[in-house]
Amino acid sequence: MTNAATERTAAELALGETPSFEELVDRAALAEMVHSFFELFRLPIRVFGEAGQILADASEQPALYAYLHTSGAGRRALADVVTRVKTLDPGRESEAMFQCVTGALYQISSITYDDRQLGRIIVGPYLPPGSGDPPESLTALDPKLDPARLRELLAEMPRGRPETVTQIVRHLTKTLDLILFSGHKAWLTSSMHLASVRESFRDLSDKNAKLQQAFDRLKELDRLKSNFLATVSHELRTPLTSIIGYSEMLSEGIAGDLSPDQREFVLTIHEKGEQLLELIKGLLDLSKLESGTMSLRKADVDVVPVIRDVAQTLTPSARKKNVELQVHADGVLPTVWGDAERLRQVFLNLTENALKFTPDGGTVTLRVLPSYMERPPDDDAGFVLMATRRAAVEVRVEDTGIGIPEPERNRVFDAFYQVDGSSTREHGGTGLGLSIVRRLVDAHDGLVHIEENAPRGAVFVVRLPCRRTTMA
Repeated sequence: MTNAATERTAAELALGETPSFEELVDRAALAEMVHSFFELFRLPIRVFGEAGQILADASEQPALYAYLHTSGAGRRALADVVTRVKTLDPGRESEAMFQCVTGALYQISSITYDDRQLGRIIVGPYLPPGSGDPPESLTALDPKLDPARLRELLAEMPRGRPETVTQIVRHLTKTLDLILFSGHKAWLTSSMHLASVRESFRDLSDKNAKLQQAFDRLKELDRLKSNFLATVSHELRTPLTSIIGYSEMLSEGIAGDLSPDQREFVLTIHEKGEQLLELIKGLLDLSKLESGTMSLRKADVDVVPVIRDVAQTLTPSARKKNVELQVHADGVLPTVWGDAERLRQVFLNLTENALKFTPDGGTVTLRVLPSYMERPPDDDAGFVLMATRRAAVEVRVEDTGIGIPEPERNRVFDAFYQVDGSSTREHGGTGLGLSIVRRLVDAHDGLVHIEENAPRGAVFVVRLPCRRTTMA
């Protein structure tokens, strides 16, 4: 919330209407304070709100009043007293005195705060010192009332000098004034805090709306990007196929013999064309995976033959780099439910990646072993505790190459991301292979993550669930 907004809110609260008595004072604390005055002075005290509702009551009905209620005239007289006391306006002096038919007195004092009357304090009934005989107004109410009984009950009434009671009421009023000030301060603080929260909520709502617009815009741009990649890749594929085909025919001498230099140039054209074709295929696959249009022909797949085929395909490349390519499969393994061709693409990408980053004399190992589905260590451990363990086949692609720094292990699965993104990087590539791997593994309900392979290298772990079998 800005300073200007805070100052504006404070000004609005300061100029606003003073809150009610009930909003400024805790009812329980008020009742406790009034009872403490009652215990100290033994004078009945009642505190009323602005609308006449009683907020605190520390009084006991005098035995005299209970006796008067046995008479119809006494009941009517006392009802009139209660009405007049509750409606009596202390006026500008903020204090007033009322004498009951019994001769008892009521002290009424206004509770004023910020030039506004928030309530009233009523102390009484009580008798001044020296009062003894029943007044004529009391004995004249009903001839059936016993004067001796009236005298006896009058003697039990609370006593107090009017001047002293006035001082007590003023002290109580000042105490309440301090409580009201503290309550008003707390109310203003709370109101400003709520206003600040509302202002912050409005700002946050505006920012959320802008973020949503930006998100929708980015989502639309991402869709347009995918469409553009798909269209451009498709349009490039046709002329590139012709380039590769004609370069093959030229290298085979169909158009006539070539000199050694010409043959070298044609082979270079063919090689670079093949590389460009693989890039276009990767873009097309990524576009299909992002749009959800790639169809998988799933069936029961034995992973071991797929892995051996990948190793056989890449053996010439491994020999050329002087890298040993090994395959280890543990016994008879269950089949997985998947698309064999797409799974071959997954392991081909991972193995090619391992070969690319493994120096001469290194080793790339493909291991196939039984396992079960579980989240990798950096995922939510609660999944492992709550989920049913489902049988799976685990494929580990291990290399002795340069390895992947721990902070980069999740980012390498992002499309077009390169750990070394500089223009002078030693190893080429588009950064699509691992992104396609993760998306294809996700499409098979599998998991892929990277483990550390100290002191050098990296281990890519792929877990693919079996169709029905579960493990205890």
